[in-house]
Amino acid sequence: MVQNLFRSGFLVRLVHTVLTWVVTLVLFLHNTDLRRCEERGELLAPALFFLLVLLSVLLYFAVSLMDPGFVLTDTAGQGSHEETESMIAQPSTPRLRRCGFCLLQQPMRAKHCQTCKRCVRRFDHHCPWMENCVGERNHRWFVVYLLVQLLVLLWALRIALSGVSPAAAWEPWLRANGLLLAALALLGVFSGVVLLLLGSHLYLVSTNCTTWEFMSRHRISYLKNCGDEENPFDRGLFCNLWDFFCVCRTVMWEQVYQKHAPDPA
Repeated sequence: MVQNLFRSGFLVRLVHTVLTWVVTLVLFLHNTDLRRCEERGELLAPALFFLLVLLSVLLYFAVSLMDPGFVLTDTAGQGSHEETESMIAQPSTPRLRRCGFCLLQQPMRAKHCQTCKRCVRRFDHHCPWMENCVGERNHRWFVVYLLVQLLVLLWALRIALSGVSPAAAWEPWLRANGLLLAALALLGVFSGVVLLLLGSHLYLVSTNCTTWEFMSRHRISYLKNCGDEENPFDRGLFCNLWDFFCVCRTVMWEQVYQKHAPDPA
C-alpha cells in the first residue's frame, strides 16, 4: 500500500501542497507586512500574494499530472511510413533505434524513463519533486512554474524577514520567532534550488538543448560525433525561445537534424 502511494506520486504532491500552505499560513498569522496590511485594510498585497501562491500550486499540479510526451506507437507523430523510411536511409541521419524496454521505435531526442516505464519525446529529465518526467509537452510549463515559484519564494522571504521581532534575550527571541525562522530556512533553501534550476533551464532552452543531452552528450548517437560546441538543433537565441514558449506542435527532429548535419564526405 505504502509503495503504491509512493509510486503514484501521491505523497510527494501531498508534502509539496502541505508545506506550501503551512508556510503561507505562518506568514499571514505572524506580525509580518502581510498581517500589518490586513490590519490597515490594505488588502491588495495580501490578495496578490495569495493568488500567486495559488497559481504556483496549480502550475505544480498541471506539470506533475500532464503527459510529458509519452511515445505511444511506432508511427505516432512520425509522419508517413515512406517519409520515415526516407529519413532513416539518409547517410547523414543516425538510424532510429528501438527501445530495449518498451520495444517502441524511439523518435530522435526521445529516451526511456526507468521510473515512468515509458519513452518520452524530447526527454529532459525525470523530476522526483514532480514525480513526473519533463519532456516535449510539459517542459515549457515546467519553466513557467519555476519562474512563478521563484517569485513566490523571494516575496515570501521578504515577508518573513519583516516579521522577525527583536527581544532582550536569546530564549524569548527564539520562542517569538521560531516558526518564522523555520519558514525562512525552508524558503532560503528552496529559493536557491529553484534559482539554479531556472537559470540552467533557461540556458538550455536558449540553445535548444535538454538536460539529458547536456549531461550525456558523449553517449548519444546523434551528438557524440558532433563538435563540443556544435548543436544540430540550435536555431539561434530568438528562434529557440520562440519555438519553445510559443509554438505548440510535435517536431520531427530527424528532419531538423538532417538539415543541419554536415554532408557526408
